[in-house]
Amino acid sequence: MEASLASNRSVKLNFYMYYFLVFFGIGALSPLLSVYLRDDIGLSGSQIGMVLSISPVVMILIQPVWGIISDATKKPVTLLTIALVMTAVMGIVFSAVSSYALIIAAAGILAVFQAALIPLSDSISINYVQKTKMDYGSIRLWGAVGFAVSVLAVGKLSEMTGLSVIFYTFTFVMGIGAIFAWQLPRESNSIKVSFKKGMGELVKAPSYFLFLVIAFLILGPILANNFYFGIFIDDLGGGLAGIGLAFMLAAGSEAPVMKFANRWIRKFGMKQILLLAAAVSTLRWFLYFLEPPIGLVYATTIAQGFSTGLFIPAALQYVKDLAPVSAGATAIGLYSAVGNGLGNWFCTLLGGFILEFYSVFAVYFFFGCLSLAAVILLLFVKQKRTA
Repeated sequence: MEASLASNRSVKLNFYMYYFLVFFGIGALSPLLSVYLRDDIGLSGSQIGMVLSISPVVMILIQPVWGIISDATKKPVTLLTIALVMTAVMGIVFSAVSSYALIIAAAGILAVFQAALIPLSDSISINYVQKTKMDYGSIRLWGAVGFAVSVLAVGKLSEMTGLSVIFYTFTFVMGIGAIFAWQLPRESNSIKVSFKKGMGELVKAPSYFLFLVIAFLILGPILANNFYFGIFIDDLGGGLAGIGLAFMLAAGSEAPVMKFANRWIRKFGMKQILLLAAAVSTLRWFLYFLEPPIGLVYATTIAQGFSTGLFIPAALQYVKDLAPVSAGATAIGLYSAVGNGLGNWFCTLLGGFILEFYSVFAVYFFFGCLSLAAVILLLFVKQKRTA
C-alpha cells in the first residue's frame, strides 16, 4: 500500500513538473518573441504577423497527424519526449537565424514539434486521471503557475542580458521537461471517433455553428493578444520587465476565476457568463486602443481572468450542451480548430498588417470590433441548460 502511494506521488510530481516546465518555456518565448523580431531583427509589422501566424496554422494541420501517429504506435510518451527534445533544439536554431526566409522556416519547423506538446500530454493526463480518479485541474494548474512565473522572471532577465536569452531559457527548460515527460505513465486508451458521422449529427444543431463564429471572434483576439501585448507594453514605455509583469498579472488572474467558473455558471446561467466574458474582452481591447497610462494597463490586466478564465470553461461546456451526445468529441475538436487555430491565425496575421500600417493601438481597435460583434451574436444563441 505504501509503495503504491509513493508511486502515485512520484507520478503526480512528474506531471506537475512537466506542465510547469513546458508552460515556463512557452512563457519565456511567446510574450517577447514579437519584441525580439521587431527590435533585434528589424522585421516589419506584416513580417512579424506572418511569422507569428505560422504556429496556429501548423496547429490545425499537424496536431491531427500527431494524434494519428500516437494512435498507430501506442507510444504517446515516446512521441512527446521526441517532440520536446526537437522543440528545445529548434529554440537554439531560431536564435541563430536572422534573415526573414530562415526565420519563417525555423518558426515552421518549431511549430511542427511544439504542436504535439499540449494535445499529447493532455491525452496522457486524461487517461491517468480517469484511471486514478484524480482531478485533472490540479495537474494543469501547474502550467498556469509556470507561465506566470516565467513571464516575470524572463522579462527581468531579458532587460538585464538582452532579448536573445528568451531562446536559451526556452531550450534549457524544454530540455529538462523532456526528462520528466519520459517518466509519465505509458497507458494509452485512444478513443476512435468518426469525424464524418460526428459532422452528420452536428448539422442538426445550427446554434452550434453560430457559436463557432462567436468562438472565432472571441478567442482569436485573446490568443493573438499574447503576441502583440508585449509590443503594446513596450510602446507605452513599460520595458521588458514591464512586459513580464503585465503578463504575470494577466495570467495569474485566470486560475482564481476558473476555480469559481462552474459555480457562477450554475448560479447565473451559461449564456450570461459567456456574455460577461465577451463584454469584458470588448471593453479591455477598446481601452487599449485609447493608449491608457501604463499603470491603468497593469490594473486592468486582471480583466483577463474574467474574459479568458470565464469564457474557456463556459464555452467548452456550452459546446457539449449544444452538440448531440454522439458528436461531443467532434464538436469539441472542431471548436478548438476554429477558435484556437483559425481565429488565432486570422487575428495574428491581420494584426501584423495593422501594426505596420497604423499602430499597435489600432490592432486593439480591430480586436475590440471583433469582440463586439461576438457580443451581438451571443444575444441570438439560444440558452442551454447549465452544468
